[in-house]
Amino acid sequence: MAVRLFVGNLSYATTEADLRAYFGAIAPPSQVVLPVDRETGRPRGFAFVEFADRAHAEDAIQRFNGQVFNGRPLAVSEARAREDRGPGGPRPGGPPGPRPGGFGPRPAPSFGGPRFDSAAPSPARSRNFGPDAKPQRGGAKKKQKDAERPRGPIPLKATGRSFTLEDDSP
Repeated sequence: MAVRLFVGNLSYATTEADLRAYFGAIAPPSQVVLPVDRETGRPRGFAFVEFADRAHAEDAIQRFNGQVFNGRPLAVSEARAREDRGPGGPRPGGPPGPRPGGFGPRPAPSFGGPRFDSAAPSPARSRNFGPDAKPQRGGAKKKQKDAERPRGPIPLKATGRSFTLEDDSP
């Protein structure tokens, strides 16, 4: 029965041929899969190497786990099936909730009907938003100054003297 190994912490420069040659020191792998990122097209930093014999796969784990390959220590272990990895929640960058297309369950309407369930009392919520803010400096004095300031245009003082262009006096 074929055994698939997970090879993690790979350099992005690693190719499928490099992995075949490296793991071929034990036995030629039956399959090497190097997943690439959909958007960038560059390798994702891990690979799957499959051996036809379990003994070869266990030997590869013993020999290559923690060994430096292309400047990085490899993490080699037996790959687990997707359902064995545990609940996988939403992936980062993906759409929240059901997939687009309208085939998911409809959300509950947010309008009409009762807004609060009177049968079940809601638990008391803690509203701790952190420490109190520092008091403002000069708050009352500033308000008084604003009240004393005139509103509207600045008044001009009349000096009582008018100047003309013909006036020669300094």
